[in-house]
Amino acid sequence: MTRTGAARIEAVLGDITEERVDAIVNAANSSLLGGGGVDGAIHRAGGPEILAACRELRRTRLPDGLPAGDAVATTAGRLPARWVIHTVGPVHSDREDRSAVLASCYRRSLQVARELGAASVAFPAVSAGVYGWPMDDAARIAVSTTREELDAHGAPELVRFVLFSPPALREFEAALG
Repeated sequence: MTRTGAARIEAVLGDITEERVDAIVNAANSSLLGGGGVDGAIHRAGGPEILAACRELRRTRLPDGLPAGDAVATTAGRLPARWVIHTVGPVHSDREDRSAVLASCYRRSLQVARELGAASVAFPAVSAGVYGWPMDDAARIAVSTTREELDAHGAPELVRFVLFSPPALREFEAALG
């Protein structure tokens, strides 16, 4: 755990779908219609309300899907959280630096959380699963971007990185210093 102003940033081992926070962040795909990994787990645990809200976003505001690096909120359905903030991370590339897009996922998700009035947010390791981002670099980008956002805006009060494995937790703890 570390502090940035009045905000707390922490990393824990766990299941993001069980987090009792105001908002959880979904590492979504651009269709917003569910997928594998964290995305599939959130849709399964949250129930049909999340998918219905995502379909409505696609029908109205996002007919072409959610661009990588952006974020949008829906209901959390049956999850203990109030909202799900969906963000689309970039696929890792050895030929092209996509770090700014990954940083934007965290920045935009925190901006959406502030707009909602969320005091607490739980993040997965965006892009570090099937999108292939190396965990150490994903952790560094996540933590540094979160610190910058919290330093600039002070909210939300708690940001928790919920990691799926002990090695991922170690990388986030190292990045937290």
